[in-house]
Amino acid sequence: MDVFLQQLINGLVLGGIYALIAVGYTMVYGIIQLINFAHGEVFMLGAYFAFTLVAFFHLPFWVAVPISMLLCAGFGLLMDFVAYRPIRNAPRLSALITAIGVSIALQNIARIIWGAKPQPFPEETLPSFLQQVNPLEEPNIYFSFLGINFTEVAIKFPGNVSLAYLDLSIILLAVILMVGLNRIVSLTKIGKAMRACAQNRTASNLMGIKTNQVIAITFAIGSALGAIAGVMVGVREYIEPTMGYYKGVAAFAAAVLGGIGNITGAMVGGLLMGIAEVFGAGYIDPIIEFIATNVGLGEYYEAGTISNSYGSGYRVAISYIVMIIVILIRPTGLFGKSTGHRA
Repeated sequence: MDVFLQQLINGLVLGGIYALIAVGYTMVYGIIQLINFAHGEVFMLGAYFAFTLVAFFHLPFWVAVPISMLLCAGFGLLMDFVAYRPIRNAPRLSALITAIGVSIALQNIARIIWGAKPQPFPEETLPSFLQQVNPLEEPNIYFSFLGINFTEVAIKFPGNVSLAYLDLSIILLAVILMVGLNRIVSLTKIGKAMRACAQNRTASNLMGIKTNQVIAITFAIGSALGAIAGVMVGVREYIEPTMGYYKGVAAFAAAVLGGIGNITGAMVGGLLMGIAEVFGAGYIDPIIEFIATNVGLGEYYEAGTISNSYGSGYRVAISYIVMIIVILIRPTGLFGKSTGHRA
């Protein structure tokens, strides 16, 4: 039971990250029917921007994060203006090829500037409660309540279940940003313009809505959310030029799962994808061991001839499998609706 609860917590943390990235995919697709495959690289740039501001310009972490979001929002505006606006009315294949080209270009630019080696976020620059848990050290306990210990870096539940403050921050931040985005889209003038453009961009243009401005703002919002997700992943794991690809694939699968073009679907799809990945990675190895043992190949499994580390290596495959299953069973996703071809 402890393992199940710990995996569930890990899945929610990963799902919160996927939800923040998936919203960028789904917002852009909802308005201009473009799958912006370069969005994962904006996520990667958000991590590198914050890393640079903290490590080289020595800015406090809480100052570097919003600046990184602003930089990525500006980069999203630039990307739309330079790469996508000139081909707005071109066939969708042209936009898709452009998005893939921008993605590859950004990966290689990042590799030239920051190098290909994975880099950890400077832990000494982080607030103490956001630092990683060292399993070899017993953290100081601040206070206990109903058997739950609140230590300096994590919340320890009865058993072997723990929730690091960093992971708790990711979950809370994802929830707050998602609720805030929903309010913006539902209640504000720009949100109404976004929904109008998503319904019919041509009609919105005729009604006086400046659709190019709405699309640019959509790129900016999605890029800012991707940036904060990139920072959180950089703090929790490491930063490298290809991190946007791996997380971007899973986030795109999450958007498809929830119903691409639907913001609520992107949020729910992100959480479900995170849980599916963590549980899949956690239980693939035991399943392989069970099968190998029962067909007389247990000694090869123990010797490593049959890999006993499939779980973590097949996370991307889990994302693809989930996406394929959803497309086959429900092409519109959990929250998507079937619509005719738009004018």
